[in-house]
Amino acid sequence: MADRAPGTGVAVGEPLVVVSNVNKHYGELHVLKNITTTINRGEVVVVIGPSGSGKSTFCRALNRLETIDDGTIVIDGKELPKEGKGLAKLRADVGMVFQSFNLFAHKSILENVTLGPMKVRKVPAAEAKKRAMELLDRVGVGNQASKSPAQLSGGQQQRVAIARALAMDPKVMLLDEPTSALDPEMINEVLDVMIQLAKDGMTMVVVTHEMGFARKAADRVLFMSDGEILEDTTPAEFFDNPRSERAKDFLSKILSH
Repeated sequence: MADRAPGTGVAVGEPLVVVSNVNKHYGELHVLKNITTTINRGEVVVVIGPSGSGKSTFCRALNRLETIDDGTIVIDGKELPKEGKGLAKLRADVGMVFQSFNLFAHKSILENVTLGPMKVRKVPAAEAKKRAMELLDRVGVGNQASKSPAQLSGGQQQRVAIARALAMDPKVMLLDEPTSALDPEMINEVLDVMIQLAKDGMTMVVVTHEMGFARKAADRVLFMSDGEILEDTTPAEFFDNPRSERAKDFLSKILSH
């Protein structure tokens, strides 16, 4: 387990994800511009910025859910392949949690969590089930294991999605606006799970609008605007002393409410 020093920006381990000069276009639109950053093992990196700044595209590019035009993404010493078995293998090491949960509607909560380990990791059914129940208990929905996703609240479904990602024993977790589809009273129950993961040393990249989470759980904040990383710093430095005019403007709008 990594030695954590939340909010201090202290590097907690060797580089795990190395992004170098990544560019991405949608037609004429240049959505990622020479993105270069390193995420260390055990580090929680929160990506924030205005809508349309490239945050989700960056997050999804980290496991090639979004293709990139050029540049490299290296995860645990291996460059992310463009396609094929190598990509599927590396993707298994990268947990992904979406804003819309993406659970299998016709499978039980327990089946949702055991499917990946059994199919991809070839974990025996009994072992996968035992691990799944441990994870469902850990995120507070163990008593819902036999239900279908439709029987759960949004907050419960998102916690199941986190358990499902954890079941693959990922090296890094990507969370793309995991609370943006939730009702306000459900947001904290998901953030609490994420804060606990951070304390447990999980390497995480979190795209979020939840500034309280960024302050509390992040080791580093990446502030993106117009496809660029304008600030890469500690939460304290970013919130109390933003350097770019764009960040100052962004913070003045969201923190004045």
